[in-house]
Amino acid sequence: MQSSRRHDIDALRALAFGMLILYHWAMLYVGGEDWGWHLKSPHTSEWLQLPMLAVNRWRMDLIFLVSGLSVHFLLRDTRIGRFFVLRSWRLLLPLVFGMWVVVPIQPYAEGVANGAVEPGFLAFLARYYAGSTWPEGAFAGWEHGFTWNHLWYLAYLWVYTCVFALILPLLRRLPNPLVKLRGAWLLVLPALPLAINTLLLQPHFDDTGDLVNDWYRHSIYFTVFLYGWWLGTHEGVWAELVRLRRRALGGAVAMFAIYGACVFVLPEEVGETLQAGIWILRNLYIWWMLCAILGYGRAYLDRPFRWLPWANEAVYPWYVLHQSLIVALAFWLLPMHLGPIVEPALVLLGTIAGCALLHAIIRRSAVLRPLFGLKRRQAASAASMSLARDSGVSVGA
Repeated sequence: MQSSRRHDIDALRALAFGMLILYHWAMLYVGGEDWGWHLKSPHTSEWLQLPMLAVNRWRMDLIFLVSGLSVHFLLRDTRIGRFFVLRSWRLLLPLVFGMWVVVPIQPYAEGVANGAVEPGFLAFLARYYAGSTWPEGAFAGWEHGFTWNHLWYLAYLWVYTCVFALILPLLRRLPNPLVKLRGAWLLVLPALPLAINTLLLQPHFDDTGDLVNDWYRHSIYFTVFLYGWWLGTHEGVWAELVRLRRRALGGAVAMFAIYGACVFVLPEEVGETLQAGIWILRNLYIWWMLCAILGYGRAYLDRPFRWLPWANEAVYPWYVLHQSLIVALAFWLLPMHLGPIVEPALVLLGTIAGCALLHAIIRRSAVLRPLFGLKRRQAASAASMSLARDSGVSVGA
C-alpha cells in the first residue's frame, strides 16, 4: 500500500531549520555595519554578505510557508478546536520555557561583551528573573527586561495560528487562489501581494521584531503561511512547480544578480521610484526561489529517506537549543584567539554536538519532551512507527 505521506515536506522542514542553524553561526563571522548580532568574532569577512543576503531574503518565508503546509496536513485529521489547543500547547510551552531557561545565556553574553553587564551568570540570572532594568543597549530586548531572541518565530506562529483559526470558516468558502495557476501566472501573481505589502508597509514599520508593531513582516509571513495552507496536496499545482523548477531557479538567480547589484552598488538613500523597483525585484526573487525550492523538493525529496524519522523529531529541540549553544560557545572561545579556521570550526562542531547530545537526553525524558515541543512518548512512538513504516526503516534502528 502506497503511503500518502509527503516526505518532501518533512525533508524541507528539516533542511530549512538546518540552514537556520548555519545562518546563525555565520552571523558571528559576516562583516559590515548592517550585520550586527549578539556577539561578533574578530574574524569577520565582508564577502559573506553576498551569500548571507541571498539566503536572508527567503529563509523565514520558507519556514512560514512550510508551517502553513504542516497546518494543512494537521487539519485533515483534527478538528479546529483541538488543532488550536494542540498548537498552543506545542508553541507556547516551549516559548515560555525557552525564554526563561534556554535563552538567558544570550543576553548575558551580549551584555558582558557590550560592557553593560557585570560578569557572573548566576548574579545576572537573579537580576534577569527579578525583572530588573538594564542599561540602554545592554542586549537585544533590554527595554523589556527580558528577551525571546531567536524564539520569536514561535510567538509569531502562535499568533498566526490564532488568526487562521478565526478566519478558517471564511477561507474554506473562498476559492483557492493558487490551485488553477499555471506557467507564468504561478511565477508572478503570488509575488504581487508580497510586493504590494512591501510597498505599503515597509516604509512605515521597521524590522525590529516587535510582535505588536511588526506589521510589515506580519503581512509577508502570514501571506506565505496562507500560501502553504492553500498549496496543500493539490497535485496539479505541485506538478506545475516541478515543471517550472528550472525556470524558477534560473529566474531567481538572474533576479538576485540585479537585486544584489542594486544593494551593493547604489547608495543607501535612493529615490522613491527606484526604491519601489528594488523592492519589487526582491519580492519576485523571494517567490521564484520558493517556487524553485518547492519544485526541486517535490521532484527529489519525496522519498523515504532513512534519516527522516530522526530528523523529523530533532527539528524542534535543535531549533530551541542551537542559538544559545552558538552564543555560549562563542563567548567562551572568542577570548582564546584561536584563529579564523579553528574558532569557527569549534563553534559549529560544538553546536552540532551539543544539539545532538541534548536532543538524545530530551527525547528520552517524559518531562523534557513537551518543554521542547515534542509529543508525549506514546503518541510520538505511534507517529514514529508510521513514518518509519513509510520510510522502510526499522523502529529499533
